[in-house]
Amino acid sequence: MNNPKHNYPTGIREGRIAVEPDNWRREKLKEAVVIAGGTVSPIKDATALVWADPSRPELVPELLEANLEWVQLPFAGIESFLPMLDNKRLWTCGKGVYSQPVAEHILGSILALKRGLVHYARTRGWSNPIGSNLFGAHILILGGGGIANDLLPLLSPFGCMTTVVRRSSEKFSQADRTIDLNDLADILPTVDVVVLALALTPETTGVVDATFFDLLPDTAILVNVARGKHVVTSDLVHALQSGKISGAALDVTDPEPLADDHVLWSIKNCLITPHTGNTPEMGLDLLASRVQENVKNYIAGKPLNGIVDLQLGY
Repeated sequence: MNNPKHNYPTGIREGRIAVEPDNWRREKLKEAVVIAGGTVSPIKDATALVWADPSRPELVPELLEANLEWVQLPFAGIESFLPMLDNKRLWTCGKGVYSQPVAEHILGSILALKRGLVHYARTRGWSNPIGSNLFGAHILILGGGGIANDLLPLLSPFGCMTTVVRRSSEKFSQADRTIDLNDLADILPTVDVVVLALALTPETTGVVDATFFDLLPDTAILVNVARGKHVVTSDLVHALQSGKISGAALDVTDPEPLADDHVLWSIKNCLITPHTGNTPEMGLDLLASRVQENVKNYIAGKPLNGIVDLQLGY
């Protein structure tokens, strides 16, 4: 499939926007549509759809029978919507919307692991000192999107060496070095912290496996805020238990949610958070701002933000 540049005509138009389905996000998103100058309309009269429920993709196909020029999806990750994407209309998602709170979560996770806070929180008594500095560390970020863009300034005061991995080796302006996936094997032995902040595609599924861990120093830590399926979970368990890496912070897991009796919960150098790098409370205002901006641009016939690449699937 090819991407449409615009599947709606240029020039000023009425902004008849459906906001579906009816849930706790809907009123805030309807308000954003109105502030942007749009009209909240029934789906049968709408030319665009703002989808308010990432957990119910199965309801969308029926609505696509309407004469929709544009569909706004709520999250950056759109795996569950992939079967319905088409080039009959423009699709946008939440790419870049939630990057600031997620970047903040990454920094907190790195510090918690490197300074031994995860270990100390689980120790019932006075223990020997552990930990290492973030200052001067080599940070490898897989993913050259909004999260990397907001994380790099947070790392700047620590004087870190930063490398960003992206699909092409086109320079990522804020990073010291930019590479592509083919160069990973050469750089992993020098890395202190690996941050996963990339889209899930067939190419990146299972990218962090036993071979990946074998190449890292045993002092390295892994932080995953992307998707659990980027990591081969059994290989991660082995790497943590055997000391191949120093620790991991997982905001996403495979499977997800992680069963209460999963072995990862019992590993002392593993910090697990329940996909809260961006909480619903944080995210709704950010999503509403994106909707407001895109509705305003849609009405004016200007380019929208967060356009989904139909070939890449994100």
